[in-house]
Amino acid sequence: MAYVNGNLALQPKKKTSPQQTFRETKKVVVKRKSLPVQEKLLYMFTILVCVLVASVIIFRYAQIYEINADVRKLTVEYEKMAIEMKELQIQVEKLKSPDRITEQARKTGMIDNDQDPIKVRTGDNVNETAMKE
Repeated sequence: MAYVNGNLALQPKKKTSPQQTFRETKKVVVKRKSLPVQEKLLYMFTILVCVLVASVIIFRYAQIYEINADVRKLTVEYEKMAIEMKELQIQVEKLKSPDRITEQARKTGMIDNDQDPIKVRTGDNVNETAMKE
């Protein structure tokens, strides 16, 4: 094989790149006038008003959310109380039955077994309940 690495005749020619030329350009800087003080104050006031309105709206939404949460809590509490009231009403009906009252009176010794039956008054008429012997 031929000697390649050291032989310049066999090495490929390097392409010469065209020389880069730099062109200097001058940039014109235009200074803008700053905003007048009145316009700056107007912008600041407008932003302040927008922030104030947004904060009032957010505050009102927070109050509405809190009131809704309270309403939900009170509704649940009301439903629980209604169920408890129904249970207590059933218990009152059981406790005021004449048979139960007569039995309790016998147990505590308030009436004897040979006494007249207890009379229960409902409205204008009088009902007599027979005593169980």
